[in-house]
Amino acid sequence: MNFLSHFYFDRNSEDPHLVLGTILPDLVKNARKDWNLHPEKNSEYYSSTVEHSILRGWRRHLAVDRHFHNSQFFQKHTHAIRDLIIPALQDSVVRPSFLAHISLELMLDSTLLTENQVDAEDLYVHLRQADRKLVQQFLEINNLDDTVHFFTFFEKFIQANYLNSYRESHNLMYALNRICMRIWKDPLNEKQMQDLSEILGEYHQSVRKNYMEIYDEIALVIDPLP
Repeated sequence: MNFLSHFYFDRNSEDPHLVLGTILPDLVKNARKDWNLHPEKNSEYYSSTVEHSILRGWRRHLAVDRHFHNSQFFQKHTHAIRDLIIPALQDSVVRPSFLAHISLELMLDSTLLTENQVDAEDLYVHLRQADRKLVQQFLEINNLDDTVHFFTFFEKFIQANYLNSYRESHNLMYALNRICMRIWKDPLNEKQMQDLSEILGEYHQSVRKNYMEIYDEIALVIDPLP
């Protein structure tokens, strides 16, 4: 799941560090794709409640993703999207299964916004409140080797406020292309982007009809907050 979908499960939390932890795995990967942290292996070294809150959020992220990626909802929609977009990707290096996966996650984030299930600004408020020194300490314990780079990315992520752009369906194709550009050089041409935008925009309408079922399903299996 993407940022706003992870936030959905802890949108009522008053703990900014738990909220940060729920999206930190994706923030780390977006900052540098070769970073692989395993903070659950270093829990004995955390000395503050902040660090334990971040760890709890991190574990919730993993639990949500694990259930989502193994759900019938995920399998059904990613297979359907993949079959629809294969013709449009015939001459592209982009893997249809990868694009289907990311497309579904962005559709869900967009729908949460347009259906007023989450407010992106609430997430940004939590991120601004996070104690940078203790977050840095958490990252250093987990051998993240360039915290300056991470925090440069982190502050730009907050300032850009790009999650709010998901309200407009035409922005999803732009976001998808940017994600693909991190992996492949010149992944999509204009014709492919136009065709994909039309296909995905139409499919997005079908996702809206039953999107809450996956959130309700996951909410039943992850640990409730106190």
